[in-house]
Amino acid sequence: MTIPEHRKAIDKLDTQIVKLLNERTKHVLAIGEIKLNAVEEIYAPHRERAVLHRICKFNSGPMTDGSLRAIYREIMSSALSLEKSLTVAYLGPEATFTHQAAIRRFGSSLRYAAQKTIADVFSEVSKNRADYGVVPVENSTEGVVTHTLDMFVDSDLKIVSQIVLPVQQCLLSNSPRSQIKKLFAHPQSLAQCRAWVQNHLPRVEIIETSSNARSAELAAKEKYAAAIAGILAAEKYGVRILELDIQDNAANATRFLVLGRQCSPATNKDRTSVMFSIVDKVGALHNALAPFRRYRINMTKIESRPSKRKAWEYFFFVDCDGHYTDRKVANALGMLGEHCSFVKILGSYPKSDL
Repeated sequence: MTIPEHRKAIDKLDTQIVKLLNERTKHVLAIGEIKLNAVEEIYAPHRERAVLHRICKFNSGPMTDGSLRAIYREIMSSALSLEKSLTVAYLGPEATFTHQAAIRRFGSSLRYAAQKTIADVFSEVSKNRADYGVVPVENSTEGVVTHTLDMFVDSDLKIVSQIVLPVQQCLLSNSPRSQIKKLFAHPQSLAQCRAWVQNHLPRVEIIETSSNARSAELAAKEKYAAAIAGILAAEKYGVRILELDIQDNAANATRFLVLGRQCSPATNKDRTSVMFSIVDKVGALHNALAPFRRYRINMTKIESRPSKRKAWEYFFFVDCDGHYTDRKVANALGMLGEHCSFVKILGSYPKSDL
């Protein structure tokens, strides 16, 4: 085929694709109307996961699964925005990794509201000023975000989904690397890139900032200054990327939680997050964790945090495989309650991050 013939074929396919996309959207809107009438949540992480899994299953190339998922993410985002005017609150400012994670989960068609603190994100969703919230909970290099865990103590919000975002730290500057005298960096980003900075910028003045976006903003305004930040921040503030992937750990990733009001239905591949407190006596923690072993439930994480209500009293946070409605998980949680003074299910949600 000649180039004009290929282009003619593409034009014909585009016409069909547009028609089919609109037909698909009409069905989505009809489902949305049924959900609204039944007072059900519009966003369905379990259905989203099933759709993305299904399209990849039937993908024979040459398009990659990742590209196909990105396209469908925007298709679903567009449909969501037509079903209801959804607002997603996130830990800001704009162009942070949390913002990037929110867009990765919900697409670019929804309304995003940057918040100054993690507490503000919880508050916006709790007060119905936002439909969902996105907050960081742990980094594979630097560990847990303690403030996010602390917020669950008094909050009734549920974890409805998770986002695992590979963190690509970059060196941004409008000056050559040899002329950089000052480096703006958020403390956690600096910690993730400490070895690289020591090896390549050993004599620069390091100034800590409140966020990666703020680092990029400052570097854009000041000559001979650089920032550690992501690609989204570089694009927003017009700063050149001098070096990609300067994080010390190539597998560096951050896990984010999507906050909502209702747990997701079971998908047979779920994770459940629970918090509990125990009485202060010998063997109390061992007894509390015994039900997970008895029912052969894999615990993927355990963290402790001071209760801040009584000296030496702690809350424990556990992630485990399964949905809270699964028989074995439900039995284990029931037994957990017998050994604890307090138990709260924070959410069950799809384990996969497709």
